[in-house]
Amino acid sequence: MSVQELEAIPALGRLYLTAASNAARSRLSSSSAPKDLPAARHTVQHARVDLENLTNFQRLVLHSAQDTLPSGYVHTFAFPVAMSVMAREDFPLPLLGLVHLRNEVTHLRPIHYAEPLTVTAWAENLAGHRAGTQVELVAEVRSSGELVWTGRSVYLAKGVFLPRFDRPASAGSRPEFVPPLPTAQWRLGPDAGRNYARVSGDFNPIHLSALSAKALGLKRSIAHGMYMASRVVGETGPAMQEPFEWNIEFESPVFLPATVSVRISESGSPGERGATSFTGWNQRSRRRHFHGWARPLGDGNQAPQD
Repeated sequence: MSVQELEAIPALGRLYLTAASNAARSRLSSSSAPKDLPAARHTVQHARVDLENLTNFQRLVLHSAQDTLPSGYVHTFAFPVAMSVMAREDFPLPLLGLVHLRNEVTHLRPIHYAEPLTVTAWAENLAGHRAGTQVELVAEVRSSGELVWTGRSVYLAKGVFLPRFDRPASAGSRPEFVPPLPTAQWRLGPDAGRNYARVSGDFNPIHLSALSAKALGLKRSIAHGMYMASRVVGETGPAMQEPFEWNIEFESPVFLPATVSVRISESGSPGERGATSFTGWNQRSRRRHFHGWARPLGDGNQAPQD
């Protein structure tokens, strides 16, 4: 696999424009559209965190500032490098319109904001899905050669069925979700998407306003999945005692404004922080928005059940 060196962390806005241009060209020459993932890794050496941006992120998501990087912020820092892979002309799926399905993250040690970081990203595991085609984007973050964080994000190109894949059978209906007693209520205003876009750089129109979201086929703007992931993981026990790992699966969008009911429950022994499970849902419709878990590394725990 070849390595493409980038001069700096790319700007997401420019990548969205590149993706739109590639999509237009692809529509004009669909017969030459790529069928395989690019055999390339994109990497940025010695990238540095902007302290003001980090502080704004922490205050929005965690409501406090600290010297080490929240795990969700590391994803935000690395995401443009992963997105630069998806914005390539030889990437087989349309970047615009990809649906975020889940994240798996391993956070190996506290990362100080002043550490220069090397970010590397690539795509793998292109596969058929009952609703289209899915792909996994992997990002690694290193400090002085030491691996300190790794994340795997799964995306779905809904309605895009590549000929090389058989269409998997339907998984059947999900078990009925019975809402538990919430431990918190998140009240998200209509500006929640714009607020997170300012600290993450992710100005995808589906998150910015009802008008821009409607232009892309949604009834209203929706909250960023990684806003919710960063916030809920930051409130779990394992996030306070690194190293740890976490996993989140997104089930239905959060249309803004919204009230999200959240339950976070620990399964560790009294006085100890163990594995934590979390769930977020709409109390009125009883639709689950997300669920997942976090746990310390090396504790031998099984992932908690939702």
